[in-house]
Amino acid sequence: MAKLDKDLKKIGRIESATLLQGQAIAPAGLAALFLLAVLVASSLTMAPGPFSLYVVIGAVIAAYLALNIGANDVANNMGPAVGGRAMTLGAALALAAVCEAAGAMIAGGDVVRTVSRGIVAPPGDMPAFNFILLMTAAFLAAALWINVATMLSAPVSTTHSVVGGVLGAAVAAAGVTVVNWPVVGAIVASWVISPVLGGVIAALMLGFIEVSIIQKQDKVAAARRFVPMLIGVMAGVFAMYLMLKGLSQLWVPPDWLILATGGAVLLGGWAASRPWVEFRARGLENRRKHISALFVLPLIFATGLLSFAHGANDVANAVGPLAAIVAAAETGEASPVDVPLPFWVLVIGAIGIALGLLLFGPRLIRMVGQKITRMDATRAFCVALAAAITVLIASWLGLPVSSTHIAIGGVFGVGFLREAISNSRRGLGRDNVADAMADDTTKLFPPKAPKPKKREKRKLVRRRHLLTIVSAWVITVPASAALAAGLYLGMRFVSAPVVL
Repeated sequence: MAKLDKDLKKIGRIESATLLQGQAIAPAGLAALFLLAVLVASSLTMAPGPFSLYVVIGAVIAAYLALNIGANDVANNMGPAVGGRAMTLGAALALAAVCEAAGAMIAGGDVVRTVSRGIVAPPGDMPAFNFILLMTAAFLAAALWINVATMLSAPVSTTHSVVGGVLGAAVAAAGVTVVNWPVVGAIVASWVISPVLGGVIAALMLGFIEVSIIQKQDKVAAARRFVPMLIGVMAGVFAMYLMLKGLSQLWVPPDWLILATGGAVLLGGWAASRPWVEFRARGLENRRKHISALFVLPLIFATGLLSFAHGANDVANAVGPLAAIVAAAETGEASPVDVPLPFWVLVIGAIGIALGLLLFGPRLIRMVGQKITRMDATRAFCVALAAAITVLIASWLGLPVSSTHIAIGGVFGVGFLREAISNSRRGLGRDNVADAMADDTTKLFPPKAPKPKKREKRKLVRRRHLLTIVSAWVITVPASAALAAGLYLGMRFVSAPVVL
C-alpha cells in the first residue's frame, strides 16, 4: 500500500511538471503562430518587386518587436494597479490590451517619423538596399534586447532600444558623421531626468494625501473634502495628456486650448465626483485601507488612459522602421524622415503589442507592481497621476523623458517615501524610553547591562531591483547599438552577391 502511495505521488508530480511545462510553452507557441500569420499575410499583401522579400522579413521582425513592446513596456502602466489590488491580473491584461490596441488603431497616426526622431541623418546618396538593411538590423536588435530585458524582469525603454538600434546600424553603415549627437546627449540626460521627475512628483502626491487625509483624526471627512479635488486634478491632467500625447499623431492643438480644456475638465471632474465620493464614503471605517478604496475606480480610468496614450505613441516604435522599409522598397530610394503608414503595418503593431502583453506581460506586471515595494490603490494612483504630470511638464519644457523611466521612478518614489514615513513614526531612539523616564535611584545606581541598541531602519524598497533596473537602463542604448551594428555588418556580408 505504501509503495502504491509513493507511485501515485510520483505520477502526480510528473503531471504537475508536465502542466507547468505546457503552460510555459503555450505563450511561445501562440506567439510563433502570430509571426507565421504575419509572414503569410505580408507575403500575400506585398506587390512583387526587387525588395519584396525584405519587406516580408521586416514585417515579421516588426511583429516580433511589437510582441516584446507589449511584454515589457505596457507593464509599467498596469503594474501599480495590479500591485495595489485595484484590478486582478486578468482584468488588467484585458483592459490594457483593449486600450493599447485602440490607441494604436485610432490615434496611431497616418505618418510616422522613421529615423527615431532625428537621431541619424542618412546620406542622400545611400542606396535603398543599404537603407533597408540598416532599418532591419536596427529594429531586430531592439527586439532582441527588449526580449532579453523581459527575461531578466527589467523594464526598459523601448524608445531608447529602437534609438540605440538605429544609431548602431547607421554608424556601421555610414560612419559617426551621420549621428545627431545633441539628440543622443538628450537621450542620455533622460536617464536621470525621467525617473527623478517621476519619483519626486509621485512622492509629493503621496505626501499630500498622507498629510491631508491619512494622518487626519477623521480620515473619512478629510477624504470627502480632498478626494473629489484629486479626481478633478486627475481628470484635467489626463485631458491635457491625451491632447498633447495620445492624439498628437492626428492633431496638434495650441497650448492655450490644452490649458483651457484641462481647467474645464478639472472643474467638471471635481463637481461630478463629489456626490460619488459622498455615496462611497457612507459607512466607511476610519482606516487607511478603507480610504484607499476610494481611489480604485479613478486608478482604473487612469491606467486605461495611460495605456491608450502609450498605444498611440509607441506603436511607431514597432512599425516605424517597417514603414521606412516599405517606402524604400516602393520608391527605390532611401526613405525620407516622414513616410506614410500603411494600414496593414499599423494593424501588425496594434495586434502585436496587445498579444505580447497578454502572453508575456504578467512577469513584468508582477515585478513593477509587487516586487519593488508594496502598493495599494492610493500609492498606485499617485504613480499613474505622476506619470501624466511629468510628461506634461517635460513636454512643455522641452525635456527628453521616457514613460518607462517615469513610471518606475514613480514606484520607487512612493516606496522611499513610505520608508521615510515608517521610520519617522517608529522613532529610531524609542527603545531607550525607559532610560529617559528613569527615577533618581536609577540615576544614582545605573544598571550595568548595556543599553538597548537603536532600531535599524526599515527598508520597504528592494534595493537589488533598483540596481538591476538602472543597470538595464544605462546599457540599453549601447547594447542595442552594438547588436545592431553587428547585425548590419553580418547582413551586408551575407548579401554581398546582391548588387548594391
